[in-house]
Amino acid sequence: DPPSVARMTSAAKLARRLLDCACHPSLVLPGKTTEDIDALVHDRALASGAYPSPLNYMGFPKSICSSVNEVVCHGIPDGRELRTGDVVSFDVSCYVGGVHGDNCATVVVGDYDERWLSEEEKSGSGSGILALQFPEWNEDDYYDLSGEYNFLKRDWRNVPYRTEFSSEEERMRFVTARRLVQAALESRDEGVKACRPGGCLSDIGAAIHAVADAYGYDTVRHYRGHGISTDFHCAPFVKHFRNDDKLELIPGMIFTIEPMIVEGTAECIEWEDQWTVVTEDFGRAAQFEHTVLITESGVEILTLP
Repeated sequence: DPPSVARMTSAAKLARRLLDCACHPSLVLPGKTTEDIDALVHDRALASGAYPSPLNYMGFPKSICSSVNEVVCHGIPDGRELRTGDVVSFDVSCYVGGVHGDNCATVVVGDYDERWLSEEEKSGSGSGILALQFPEWNEDDYYDLSGEYNFLKRDWRNVPYRTEFSSEEERMRFVTARRLVQAALESRDEGVKACRPGGCLSDIGAAIHAVADAYGYDTVRHYRGHGISTDFHCAPFVKHFRNDDKLELIPGMIFTIEPMIVEGTAECIEWEDQWTVVTEDFGRAAQFEHTVLITESGVEILTLP
């Protein structure tokens, strides 16, 4: 019903704003810790009248999930310092208005043109202050003159890439990391494009798997997208690989699409902490997630700024 959709949209947009803070390159720097970023998101969520959905969920001890390199998902923020070239996924969720918002993105630590950060420092917005300010969003900033949504106009991925490296080994680490992150982003977006009223749930997995194949990567089978509303996780459960699930997509359905793309094998191992999931061969992983609504005419992404 419209009031429920409105609450979900509000929660999803707040989750996206919190994710933008977590992923901003003025914060995700070598020497920073995922615990630092967790604390920031925790405080920002509370200041916004929300509660971090992961905190104490089935015993999870932190407010976000932070998954570094070979960690596929459900990584627990800790005091390990991030290193240049690390691939880090932040899964950020919040509970507000009686419903949950959920999204995820992956960044490469230190992958910014240092001249860009220097300008931020000169303006007094460096050293993470830009993220800490948690600026108000102006919807007009996201649309071009034709009225079309322009994702790059205000997205943190629009920061200039790093162009200077200390060695060929470091350069290749960044190049391969960017390629993996791009594959995960494209796979999620193709999964979203496959959504339509009257379509089949399995169309999503097929679209995602095709992107993974094109890049020569694989897609994790064990962890899936999910329905979301007053419950954090509920049906329908969305497989991110080719499957034969027969479920018609009906207007009003709200669920997440969150493929985990890996460099090597899709087989995973869960650590003894009963949360952290890593690739069996220690290959790196990347993940992106949107919460989407099936509408009468197509699909609406709720986790846009």
